[in-house]
Amino acid sequence: MNVQGHYFQPPQDSVWPGRATGPKVVAFGGGHGLYATLSALRHLTTDLTAVVTVADDGGSSGRLRQEFDLLPPGDLRMALAALCDESDWGLTWRDILQFRFKSNGEMNGHNLGNLLLAGLWQILDDPVAGLEWMTRLLDAQGRVLPMSTVPMAIEADLEVEGRVQTIRGQSKIAKAPGVVRGIRLDPPDAPVTPQVLQAVASADWIVLGPGSWYTSVMPHLLIADLREALVHSPARKALVLNLSRQRGETQDLTLPDHLRVLHQIVPELRLSVVIGDPVSVTDIDDLQNAANELGCQVMLRQISVGDGTARHDFLRLAAAFRDAMSGNWGDLSSIEELDNH
Repeated sequence: MNVQGHYFQPPQDSVWPGRATGPKVVAFGGGHGLYATLSALRHLTTDLTAVVTVADDGGSSGRLRQEFDLLPPGDLRMALAALCDESDWGLTWRDILQFRFKSNGEMNGHNLGNLLLAGLWQILDDPVAGLEWMTRLLDAQGRVLPMSTVPMAIEADLEVEGRVQTIRGQSKIAKAPGVVRGIRLDPPDAPVTPQVLQAVASADWIVLGPGSWYTSVMPHLLIADLREALVHSPARKALVLNLSRQRGETQDLTLPDHLRVLHQIVPELRLSVVIGDPVSVTDIDDLQNAANELGCQVMLRQISVGDGTARHDFLRLAAAFRDAMSGNWGDLSSIEELDNH
């Protein structure tokens, strides 16, 4: 497409010979959970791909989605912000992406980064190309891809006091009380973004979580082609547990139950490691039993900020990922090992 005489074609990336990029990592999720994961992983590798859910229907994303019939940009924007460098350029653009308008008019609540993405998508008529251009503008370290290029909706069957009702919409499901008895996507056969399948096939590590379990983490496993790709990928797979239960969506779900839900939805999926914070784990034996069903061990590390709030510390989470990926699961080296260095 020609715009003001210029052809929109991003130049090819290049890597300086001999420079290490780190392992090829693909992280799945959405919202604040994926933001935490990417903020940690970008300290370990530059070969990082974020795969983002596209079912958000609330706030600025929901309004733009309804008005322009496009992908909800909010979670994609947050992933881009997480990949911004710590330089003045990166931090400035991160703040620009996250800026939210406050007014008494129609712009109130809209996010500037969402508007930038919506504009790029209208110009290019290609959500992946728009994200690639935004990545280059930000000088972000990694790549952000939508799970599908088709906007999706989530439906959940919630049981409340013995009665089951169907709730439609990610924003409503996240707040609705009750136990989730079923979850599905609409359309159920949405095509997976081809670049996502390519990234999964070549990955060294795949990371799931943390995040809203049914509306950010599980949706990736509800599309048949993507589920099959994840199950059969030779990559090692890590799952990061949440630090607390989410009011509404998982308020009655323990951490071991989170793993059992994953096993119930994709019984053939096998993980390499489950990473959790010891303060959040109330029954380590039950958690390990649930992890056994997924074929993996539990690695406990302090990954929270430690102030009593349910927030991940990016550097601590990065250290946990480093240990998991290097196979160093012990807390301390032996005295004999230390004496040999």
